[in-house]
Amino acid sequence: MTPAESWAQRRVAVAGLGTSGQAAQARLTELGAQVTGVDDTEPGAIKSDQLDLEKIDLVVASPGWPPRTPLLAKAQAAGLPVISEVELAWRTRANRQANWLAVTGTNGKTTTVTMLAAMLQAAGRRAVAAGNVGNALVTAVADPTISDFAVELSSFQLHFTYSMQATAAVILNLAPDHIDWHGSYQAYGAAKARVYRGVTKARVFNLDDPDSCRLAAAADAGPSVLKAGFTLAQPSQGQLGLVDGFLLDRAFSQGQELAAPADLAQLAGPTGQLPAHTQANALAAAALGLAAGIGPRSLAQGLRQIGPGAHRIEEVAKLGGVVYVNDSKATNALAAATALDCFGDGQVVWIAGGQAKGARFEELVARCGAKLKAVILIGLDHRELDQALDRHAPGLPRWAVSGQQTGSVMDQAVQLAAQVAKAGDVVLLAPGCASKDQFYSYETRGRAFVQAVEALAAGAG
Repeated sequence: MTPAESWAQRRVAVAGLGTSGQAAQARLTELGAQVTGVDDTEPGAIKSDQLDLEKIDLVVASPGWPPRTPLLAKAQAAGLPVISEVELAWRTRANRQANWLAVTGTNGKTTTVTMLAAMLQAAGRRAVAAGNVGNALVTAVADPTISDFAVELSSFQLHFTYSMQATAAVILNLAPDHIDWHGSYQAYGAAKARVYRGVTKARVFNLDDPDSCRLAAAADAGPSVLKAGFTLAQPSQGQLGLVDGFLLDRAFSQGQELAAPADLAQLAGPTGQLPAHTQANALAAAALGLAAGIGPRSLAQGLRQIGPGAHRIEEVAKLGGVVYVNDSKATNALAAATALDCFGDGQVVWIAGGQAKGARFEELVARCGAKLKAVILIGLDHRELDQALDRHAPGLPRWAVSGQQTGSVMDQAVQLAAQVAKAGDVVLLAPGCASKDQFYSYETRGRAFVQAVEALAAGAG
């Protein structure tokens, strides 16, 4: 059946009317479904406790709705199918021959998808980045002219995704995150592993990340599906890796060079060195691009077109010899550790804290404590960070910002950091936590940091 025929007159509830929910609602209406939007906070929308599930055939769950949400739990108990917007996109896609190149992991998804889309476009493909970045996937797939989708997928999106069969997929890395949503680290990993289900050409994984290797090894795949591991070391046969900074492929070929250090030079961080995680992301993107059939020249050209991402180890200013760096995108402990690793011992005044999402910070502080000169804590509840610092860095100077209003939190944090930092130091916003206890998004938090630094510079001038 065509997508329109299969959805006509189906009674569908869309749970959550954020960006993806609105897109799902619009697409389903276009296909002739009878759509009911459900949202407990949206004015005028039906509330979840008002929905009559006996009049519903299917529920589309937005990413913000955990499985234990009463409406979703009740629907599942009643035998109603609950699917994600990603599953809906797969079932309603207009071009069924298009490549779906799927990227998930705890960190690096957006950068990898951005690199991949640029590589595909450099090869002359009609390609877009979609999913958890750019356009909602269900909207993007309605265009029959798109030949390749670089799809960023969160664990939330994957949880209710069942039938997607990506051309190639990668789990970049895995570390504790969103435990509050999934209930356990094991459930979080199981959601990520769904990305490998039904892959048709290549299963890509990170040889330097044990959980990525484990989940790839456990995934079902036919004998024709290539297993391609990437590593920051020199690659063996069947792998992609680095040789003197050059990206080299020995998985899809016998040993072709994919990109030179100069192709990534514009992505060097504040230290002037190319971060290891950027190289890893480039290798992952290259592997997916090769699986889609594009060549090394396009891979390198695409990489050259990528600029540094906003709120990702972004140098904001240098004031009095102190470098101010915005990595508001570091919304979990692994991302914060990656940022801290870019700098020298005893050099960093670290601004950290926010919504921990059920994660702990013992390993982060134990690993990176030597990098720290002082810590400025933000967030409404930083008990987990306090406990980790008490245990692994008890003598480290530490202050907590008391304000609970977004308008003053970052100003206070930056002013405190400026009093501590001396020439040669780095003031680093790498919160290791989500933002929504005090900020609308990590972008809002990052902009607040930039504005606070600009105000500091204006005052100093």
